[in-house]
Amino acid sequence: MRRVVITGLGPVSPIGVGAEAFHKAQLEGRSGIRRITRFDASALPVQIAGEVDVEVEAYLDKRELRRLDRFVQLALVAAELALKDAGLEVDRLDPTRVGTLVGSGIGGMETWEAQSRVFLEKGPNRISPFFIPMMIANMASAQIAMRYGFMGPSSTVVTACATGSDALGSALRMIQLGEADVVFAGGTEAAVTPMAIGAFGVMRALSTRNEEPQKASRPFTKSRDGFVLSEGAGVLVLEEYEHARRRGARIYAEVVGFGRSADAHHITEPHPEGKGAALAMRAALKDAGVPPEKVGYINAHGTSTPVGDRAEVLAIKQVFGEHAKRLAVSSTKSMTGHLLGAAGAVEAIATAQALYFGILPPTINLEDPDPELDLDFVPEPREARLEYALSNSFAFGGQNAVLAFRKVE
Repeated sequence: MRRVVITGLGPVSPIGVGAEAFHKAQLEGRSGIRRITRFDASALPVQIAGEVDVEVEAYLDKRELRRLDRFVQLALVAAELALKDAGLEVDRLDPTRVGTLVGSGIGGMETWEAQSRVFLEKGPNRISPFFIPMMIANMASAQIAMRYGFMGPSSTVVTACATGSDALGSALRMIQLGEADVVFAGGTEAAVTPMAIGAFGVMRALSTRNEEPQKASRPFTKSRDGFVLSEGAGVLVLEEYEHARRRGARIYAEVVGFGRSADAHHITEPHPEGKGAALAMRAALKDAGVPPEKVGYINAHGTSTPVGDRAEVLAIKQVFGEHAKRLAVSSTKSMTGHLLGAAGAVEAIATAQALYFGILPPTINLEDPDPELDLDFVPEPREARLEYALSNSFAFGGQNAVLAFRKVE
Protein backbone atom coordinates (compact mmCIF):
# COMPACT_ATOMS: atom_id res chain seq x y z
CA MET A 1 0.00 0.00 0.00
CA ARG A 2 1.22 3.51 -0.82
CA ARG A 3 1.60 5.92 2.09
CA VAL A 4 -0.83 8.84 2.34
CA VAL A 5 -0.15 12.16 4.04
CA ILE A 6 -2.05 15.40 4.71
CA THR A 7 -0.43 18.42 3.07
CA GLY A 8 -3.25 20.99 2.97
CA LEU A 9 -5.96 22.10 5.39
CA GLY A 10 -9.09 24.05 4.48
CA PRO A 11 -11.36 24.58 7.50
CA VAL A 12 -14.43 26.81 7.15
CA SER A 13 -15.89 26.71 10.64
CA PRO A 14 -17.85 28.80 13.16
CA ILE A 15 -14.63 29.43 15.11
CA GLY A 16 -12.34 30.28 12.22
CA VAL A 17 -11.83 30.19 8.47
CA GLY A 18 -8.45 28.97 7.25
CA ALA A 19 -5.93 26.74 9.03
CA GLU A 20 -4.25 29.46 11.07
CA ALA A 21 -7.44 31.10 12.33
CA PHE A 22 -9.02 27.73 13.13
CA HIS A 23 -6.00 26.59 15.12
CA LYS A 24 -5.73 29.87 17.03
CA ALA A 25 -9.40 29.66 18.04
CA GLN A 26 -8.89 26.14 19.41
CA LEU A 27 -5.97 27.27 21.54
CA GLU A 28 -8.11 30.10 22.90
CA GLY A 29 -10.96 27.71 23.69
CA ARG A 30 -13.32 29.93 21.72
CA SER A 31 -16.99 29.09 21.20
CA GLY A 32 -18.55 29.74 17.80
CA ILE A 33 -22.15 29.36 18.97
CA ARG A 34 -24.40 32.41 18.80
CA ARG A 35 -28.01 33.39 18.30
CA ILE A 36 -29.10 32.68 14.73
CA THR A 37 -28.75 35.63 12.34
CA ARG A 38 -29.34 33.97 8.95
CA PHE A 39 -33.13 34.06 9.46
CA ASP A 40 -35.70 35.04 12.08
CA ALA A 41 -35.68 32.17 14.59
CA SER A 42 -37.84 33.87 17.21
CA ALA A 43 -40.76 31.45 16.65
CA LEU A 44 -38.57 28.37 17.07
CA PRO A 45 -37.81 26.67 20.40
CA VAL A 46 -34.13 26.50 19.38
CA GLN A 47 -32.65 29.88 18.42
CA ILE A 48 -28.91 29.18 18.49
CA ALA A 49 -26.45 27.69 16.02
CA GLY A 50 -22.89 27.81 14.77
CA GLU A 51 -22.80 30.14 11.76
CA VAL A 52 -19.75 30.72 9.58
CA ASP A 53 -18.46 34.27 9.19
CA VAL A 54 -16.99 34.20 5.68
CA GLU A 55 -17.31 36.50 2.69
CA VAL A 56 -18.00 33.96 -0.03
CA GLU A 57 -18.06 36.86 -2.51
CA ALA A 58 -14.28 37.03 -2.15
CA TYR A 59 -14.00 33.51 -3.58
CA LEU A 60 -16.95 33.23 -5.98
CA ASP A 61 -18.39 35.51 -8.65
CA LYS A 62 -22.01 36.67 -8.74
CA ARG A 63 -23.04 34.04 -11.27
CA GLU A 64 -21.69 31.25 -9.09
CA LEU A 65 -23.39 32.67 -6.01
CA ARG A 66 -26.77 32.59 -7.77
CA ARG A 67 -26.35 29.03 -9.03
CA LEU A 68 -24.76 27.27 -6.05
CA ASP A 69 -26.35 26.29 -2.77
CA ARG A 70 -24.50 27.46 0.32
CA PHE A 71 -23.18 23.96 1.09
CA VAL A 72 -21.35 24.01 -2.28
CA GLN A 73 -20.18 27.60 -1.78
CA LEU A 74 -18.59 26.67 1.56
CA ALA A 75 -16.95 23.59 0.00
CA LEU A 76 -15.39 25.70 -2.77
CA VAL A 77 -14.01 28.14 -0.20
CA ALA A 78 -12.58 25.23 1.81
CA ALA A 79 -11.01 23.68 -1.31
CA GLU A 80 -9.35 26.98 -2.24
CA LEU A 81 -7.96 27.33 1.27
CA ALA A 82 -6.65 23.75 1.23
CA LEU A 83 -5.07 24.22 -2.21
CA LYS A 84 -3.19 27.32 -1.07
CA ASP A 85 -2.23 25.78 2.28
CA ALA A 86 -0.75 22.78 0.45
CA GLY A 87 1.31 25.03 -1.82
CA LEU A 88 -0.03 23.24 -4.90
CA GLU A 89 0.02 24.85 -8.34
CA VAL A 90 -2.86 23.54 -10.44
CA ASP A 91 -1.05 23.91 -13.76
CA ARG A 92 1.83 21.74 -12.49
CA LEU A 93 -0.47 18.83 -11.55
CA ASP A 94 -1.52 15.97 -13.81
CA PRO A 95 -5.30 16.57 -13.75
CA THR A 96 -6.03 12.89 -14.39
CA ARG A 97 -4.25 12.00 -11.14
CA VAL A 98 -6.16 14.40 -8.87
CA GLY A 99 -9.43 13.23 -7.32
CA THR A 100 -12.26 14.92 -5.44
CA LEU A 101 -14.30 13.33 -2.68
CA VAL A 102 -16.31 15.81 -0.63
CA GLY A 103 -19.55 14.60 0.93
CA SER A 104 -22.58 16.18 2.57
CA GLY A 105 -25.00 14.67 5.03
CA ILE A 106 -28.00 16.67 3.84
CA GLY A 107 -27.05 18.59 0.69
CA GLY A 108 -28.85 21.70 -0.52
CA MET A 109 -31.31 22.22 2.33
CA GLU A 110 -31.51 25.99 1.81
CA THR A 111 -32.35 25.54 -1.88
CA TRP A 112 -34.90 22.83 -1.10
CA GLU A 113 -36.75 25.09 1.33
CA ALA A 114 -36.70 28.12 -0.97
CA GLN A 115 -37.88 26.21 -4.05
CA SER A 116 -40.58 24.39 -2.07
CA ARG A 117 -42.03 27.79 -1.21
CA VAL A 118 -41.89 28.82 -4.87
CA PHE A 119 -43.67 25.63 -5.92
CA LEU A 120 -46.43 26.00 -3.31
CA GLU A 121 -46.97 29.74 -3.84
CA LYS A 122 -46.37 30.16 -7.59
CA GLY A 123 -46.66 26.72 -9.17
CA PRO A 124 -44.30 24.26 -10.88
CA ASN A 125 -43.45 26.50 -13.84
CA ARG A 126 -41.68 28.94 -11.55
CA ILE A 127 -39.27 26.38 -10.08
CA SER A 128 -35.68 27.29 -10.86
CA PRO A 129 -34.04 25.17 -13.60
CA PHE A 130 -31.01 25.07 -11.30
CA PHE A 131 -33.00 23.54 -8.43
CA ILE A 132 -31.79 19.96 -8.90
CA PRO A 133 -28.09 20.69 -9.60
CA MET A 134 -28.06 23.15 -6.69
CA MET A 135 -29.56 20.64 -4.27
CA ILE A 136 -28.00 17.25 -4.95
CA ALA A 137 -25.22 16.19 -2.58
CA ASN A 138 -22.60 15.27 -5.21
CA MET A 139 -22.27 18.87 -6.41
CA ALA A 140 -19.59 19.81 -3.88
CA SER A 141 -17.16 17.26 -5.35
CA ALA A 142 -18.32 17.99 -8.89
CA GLN A 143 -17.92 21.75 -8.60
CA ILE A 144 -14.43 21.46 -7.10
CA ALA A 145 -13.41 19.18 -9.99
CA MET A 146 -14.87 21.57 -12.57
CA ARG A 147 -13.31 24.67 -11.02
CA TYR A 148 -9.77 23.29 -11.17
CA GLY A 149 -10.08 20.83 -14.06
CA PHE A 150 -9.37 17.78 -11.90
CA MET A 151 -10.24 14.68 -13.93
CA GLY A 152 -9.31 11.91 -11.52
CA PRO A 153 -11.84 9.89 -9.49
CA SER A 154 -14.70 12.09 -8.29
CA SER A 155 -17.18 10.71 -5.82
CA THR A 156 -19.50 11.59 -2.94
CA VAL A 157 -20.15 10.02 0.45
CA VAL A 158 -23.45 10.50 2.30
CA THR A 159 -23.38 8.88 5.73
CA ALA A 160 -24.98 11.62 7.86
CA CYS A 161 -22.62 12.73 10.65
CA ALA A 162 -19.92 10.24 9.60
CA THR A 163 -19.72 11.71 6.09
CA GLY A 164 -16.53 13.76 6.47
CA SER A 165 -14.54 10.90 7.99
CA ASP A 166 -15.97 8.41 5.51
CA ALA A 167 -14.91 10.68 2.63
CA LEU A 168 -11.37 10.91 3.97
CA GLY A 169 -11.24 7.14 4.47
CA SER A 170 -12.41 6.56 0.91
CA ALA A 171 -9.85 9.08 -0.38
CA LEU A 172 -7.17 7.22 1.59
CA ARG A 173 -8.08 4.05 -0.30
CA MET A 174 -8.04 5.89 -3.67
CA ILE A 175 -4.42 6.87 -3.15
CA GLN A 176 -3.31 3.61 -1.52
CA LEU A 177 -4.68 1.65 -4.47
CA GLY A 178 -3.08 3.95 -7.06
CA GLU A 179 -6.23 5.56 -8.47
CA ALA A 180 -4.92 9.05 -7.69
CA ASP A 181 -1.85 10.82 -6.33
CA VAL A 182 -3.74 13.76 -4.78
CA VAL A 183 -7.31 13.89 -3.50
CA PHE A 184 -9.28 16.89 -2.23
CA ALA A 185 -11.45 15.24 0.41
CA GLY A 186 -13.78 16.15 3.25
CA GLY A 187 -17.31 17.28 3.99
CA THR A 188 -19.59 20.29 3.81
CA GLU A 189 -22.93 21.28 5.30
CA ALA A 190 -25.20 24.33 5.34
CA ALA A 191 -28.28 23.22 7.26
CA VAL A 192 -28.77 26.23 9.54
CA THR A 193 -32.22 26.78 8.04
CA PRO A 194 -35.71 27.10 9.56
CA MET A 195 -36.77 23.61 8.47
CA ALA A 196 -33.61 21.88 9.70
CA ILE A 197 -33.52 23.69 13.04
CA GLY A 198 -37.23 22.99 13.49
CA ALA A 199 -36.89 19.32 12.51
CA PHE A 200 -33.92 18.54 14.72
CA GLY A 201 -35.68 20.49 17.47
CA VAL A 202 -38.84 18.37 17.43
CA MET A 203 -36.61 15.29 17.65
CA ARG A 204 -35.30 16.80 20.91
CA ALA A 205 -31.78 16.38 19.57
CA LEU A 206 -30.75 20.04 20.04
CA SER A 207 -29.71 22.03 23.08
CA THR A 208 -32.28 24.64 24.15
CA ARG A 209 -29.84 26.90 26.02
CA ASN A 210 -30.93 29.95 24.02
CA GLU A 211 -29.86 32.37 26.76
CA GLU A 212 -26.35 30.91 27.03
CA PRO A 213 -25.39 29.98 23.48
CA GLN A 214 -21.65 29.83 24.10
CA LYS A 215 -22.20 27.30 26.89
CA ALA A 216 -24.78 25.22 25.01
CA SER A 217 -22.39 22.67 23.49
CA ARG A 218 -21.02 20.92 26.58
CA PRO A 219 -19.95 17.34 25.84
CA PHE A 220 -19.34 14.92 28.70
CA THR A 221 -21.00 17.17 31.30
CA LYS A 222 -23.81 16.18 33.62
CA SER A 223 -25.97 19.07 32.29
CA ARG A 224 -25.59 18.34 28.56
CA ASP A 225 -28.96 18.57 26.82
CA GLY A 226 -28.31 18.04 23.11
CA PHE A 227 -26.06 19.15 20.29
CA VAL A 228 -25.84 22.56 18.62
CA LEU A 229 -26.38 22.57 14.86
CA SER A 230 -23.64 24.31 12.87
CA GLU A 231 -22.69 24.97 9.27
CA GLY A 232 -19.28 24.80 7.63
CA ALA A 233 -16.89 22.75 5.53
CA GLY A 234 -13.59 20.99 5.82
CA VAL A 235 -11.45 20.01 2.84
CA LEU A 236 -8.05 18.36 3.21
CA VAL A 237 -5.41 17.68 0.59
CA LEU A 238 -4.43 14.02 0.85
CA GLU A 239 -1.29 13.19 -1.09
CA GLU A 240 0.81 10.15 -1.83
CA TYR A 241 3.91 10.41 0.36
CA GLU A 242 6.58 10.31 -2.36
CA HIS A 243 4.60 12.80 -4.47
CA ALA A 244 4.55 15.18 -1.47
CA ARG A 245 8.20 14.58 -0.57
CA ARG A 246 9.45 15.29 -4.09
CA ARG A 247 7.88 18.73 -4.10
CA GLY A 248 9.04 19.53 -0.56
CA ALA A 249 5.52 19.78 0.83
CA ARG A 250 4.75 20.47 4.47
CA ILE A 251 3.28 17.30 5.99
CA TYR A 252 0.83 17.73 8.86
CA ALA A 253 0.30 14.02 9.52
CA GLU A 254 0.07 10.62 7.87
CA VAL A 255 -3.29 8.89 7.52
CA VAL A 256 -2.47 5.33 8.55
CA GLY A 257 -5.83 3.67 9.21
CA PHE A 258 -9.54 3.72 8.54
CA GLY A 259 -12.29 1.68 10.13
CA ARG A 260 -16.07 1.63 9.76
CA SER A 261 -18.98 -0.35 11.12
CA ALA A 262 -22.72 -0.41 11.70
CA ASP A 263 -24.50 -0.39 15.04
CA ALA A 264 -27.46 -2.25 13.48
CA HIS A 265 -29.47 -0.89 16.38
CA HIS A 266 -31.63 2.26 15.96
CA ILE A 267 -32.40 5.05 13.47
CA THR A 268 -30.99 7.81 15.68
CA GLU A 269 -29.61 6.42 18.97
CA PRO A 270 -26.21 4.73 19.17
CA HIS A 271 -25.89 1.24 20.55
CA PRO A 272 -26.15 1.77 24.34
CA GLU A 273 -22.94 -0.21 24.95
CA GLY A 274 -21.06 1.45 22.08
CA LYS A 275 -20.55 -1.86 20.26
CA GLY A 276 -20.51 -0.41 16.74
CA ALA A 277 -18.23 2.46 17.73
CA ALA A 278 -15.81 0.02 19.35
CA LEU A 279 -15.79 -2.12 16.20
CA ALA A 280 -14.88 0.91 14.05
CA MET A 281 -12.06 1.97 16.39
CA ARG A 282 -10.64 -1.55 16.43
CA ALA A 283 -10.85 -1.70 12.64
CA ALA A 284 -8.95 1.59 12.30
CA LEU A 285 -6.23 0.38 14.67
CA LYS A 286 -5.95 -2.94 12.83
CA ASP A 287 -5.74 -1.17 9.49
CA ALA A 288 -2.97 1.06 10.87
CA GLY A 289 -1.14 -1.85 12.49
CA VAL A 290 -1.10 0.09 15.77
CA PRO A 291 -1.64 -1.41 19.23
CA PRO A 292 -4.15 0.54 21.38
CA GLU A 293 -1.55 1.59 23.95
CA LYS A 294 0.36 3.61 21.31
CA VAL A 295 -2.57 6.00 20.79
CA GLY A 296 -2.21 9.19 22.83
CA TYR A 297 -5.24 11.22 21.79
CA ILE A 298 -8.77 10.78 20.48
CA ASN A 299 -10.77 13.59 18.91
CA ALA A 300 -14.13 12.32 20.09
CA HIS A 301 -17.43 12.48 18.25
CA GLY A 302 -18.63 14.06 21.53
CA THR A 303 -21.86 15.70 20.41
CA SER A 304 -23.15 16.76 23.86
CA THR A 305 -26.14 14.40 23.79
CA PRO A 306 -26.89 12.32 26.89
CA VAL A 307 -26.88 8.91 25.18
CA GLY A 308 -24.22 9.62 22.55
CA ASP A 309 -21.46 10.76 24.89
CA ARG A 310 -22.08 7.85 27.25
CA ALA A 311 -21.96 5.26 24.46
CA GLU A 312 -18.70 6.70 23.09
CA VAL A 313 -17.00 6.58 26.48
CA LEU A 314 -18.08 2.95 26.94
CA ALA A 315 -16.71 2.15 23.47
CA ILE A 316 -13.35 3.77 24.24
CA LYS A 317 -13.07 1.75 27.44
CA GLN A 318 -13.86 -1.47 25.55
CA VAL A 319 -11.13 -0.84 22.99
CA PHE A 320 -8.41 0.63 25.18
CA GLY A 321 -8.96 -1.10 28.52
CA GLU A 322 -6.66 0.25 31.24
CA HIS A 323 -4.96 2.53 28.70
CA ALA A 324 -8.22 4.51 28.42
CA LYS A 325 -7.32 6.20 31.73
CA ARG A 326 -4.10 7.51 30.19
CA LEU A 327 -5.70 8.68 26.94
CA ALA A 328 -6.44 12.33 26.25
CA VAL A 329 -9.96 12.65 24.78
CA SER A 330 -11.47 15.97 23.69
CA SER A 331 -14.47 17.15 21.71
CA THR A 332 -13.90 20.14 19.46
CA LYS A 333 -17.69 20.20 18.98
CA SER A 334 -17.73 21.96 22.33
CA MET A 335 -16.38 24.95 20.36
CA THR A 336 -17.66 24.45 16.81
CA GLY A 337 -21.01 22.80 17.47
CA HIS A 338 -22.02 19.88 15.25
CA LEU A 339 -21.33 20.40 11.53
CA LEU A 340 -23.15 17.17 10.58
CA GLY A 341 -21.64 15.95 7.28
CA ALA A 342 -18.68 18.33 7.64
CA ALA A 343 -17.91 17.42 11.25
CA GLY A 344 -15.52 14.54 10.59
CA ALA A 345 -13.45 16.57 8.12
CA VAL A 346 -13.16 19.62 10.39
CA GLU A 347 -12.26 17.36 13.31
CA ALA A 348 -9.67 15.56 11.18
CA ILE A 349 -8.09 18.97 10.60
CA ALA A 350 -8.04 19.59 14.36
CA THR A 351 -6.47 16.16 14.93
CA ALA A 352 -3.79 16.72 12.28
CA GLN A 353 -2.97 20.08 13.85
CA ALA A 354 -2.72 18.46 17.30
CA LEU A 355 -0.11 16.04 15.95
CA TYR A 356 1.76 18.67 13.96
CA PHE A 357 1.92 21.39 16.63
CA GLY A 358 1.92 19.12 19.70
CA ILE A 359 -0.99 20.90 21.37
CA LEU A 360 -4.30 19.20 22.19
CA PRO A 361 -7.53 21.14 21.59
CA PRO A 362 -9.76 21.43 24.66
CA THR A 363 -13.26 20.36 25.57
CA ILE A 364 -14.68 23.70 26.72
CA ASN A 365 -17.68 24.14 29.06
CA LEU A 366 -16.57 21.17 31.15
CA GLU A 367 -17.88 22.86 34.30
CA ASP A 368 -19.85 19.94 35.74
CA PRO A 369 -18.25 16.71 34.51
CA ASP A 370 -20.55 13.72 34.42
CA PRO A 371 -19.21 11.39 37.14
CA GLU A 372 -20.15 8.36 35.01
CA LEU A 373 -17.85 9.59 32.22
CA ASP A 374 -14.44 9.43 33.83
CA LEU A 375 -11.89 9.91 31.05
CA ASP A 376 -9.38 12.75 30.60
CA PHE A 377 -11.43 15.24 28.55
CA VAL A 378 -8.73 17.97 28.31
CA PRO A 379 -10.53 21.00 29.78
CA GLU A 380 -7.71 23.35 28.69
CA PRO A 381 -5.33 23.31 25.68
CA ARG A 382 -2.40 21.08 26.55
CA GLU A 383 1.05 20.46 25.12
CA ALA A 384 1.57 16.80 24.29
CA ARG A 385 4.03 14.85 22.18
CA LEU A 386 1.92 12.38 20.25
CA GLU A 387 2.75 9.61 17.84
CA TYR A 388 -0.75 8.35 17.03
CA ALA A 389 -4.26 9.79 17.28
CA LEU A 390 -7.80 8.77 16.32
CA SER A 391 -10.76 10.84 15.14
CA ASN A 392 -14.23 9.38 15.73
CA SER A 393 -17.43 10.03 13.75
CA PHE A 394 -20.73 8.29 14.46
CA ALA A 395 -23.97 8.89 12.57
CA PHE A 396 -27.72 8.51 12.62
CA GLY A 397 -28.55 5.03 11.40
CA GLY A 398 -25.56 3.67 13.31
CA GLN A 399 -22.97 4.30 10.59
CA ASN A 400 -19.53 4.72 12.17
CA ALA A 401 -16.20 5.90 10.73
CA VAL A 402 -12.86 6.24 12.51
CA LEU A 403 -9.57 7.60 11.16
CA ALA A 404 -6.08 6.88 12.53
CA PHE A 405 -3.27 9.42 12.12
CA ARG A 406 0.48 9.31 12.77
CA LYS A 407 2.89 12.17 13.32
CA VAL A 408 5.53 12.49 10.61
CA GLU A 409 8.87 13.85 11.78
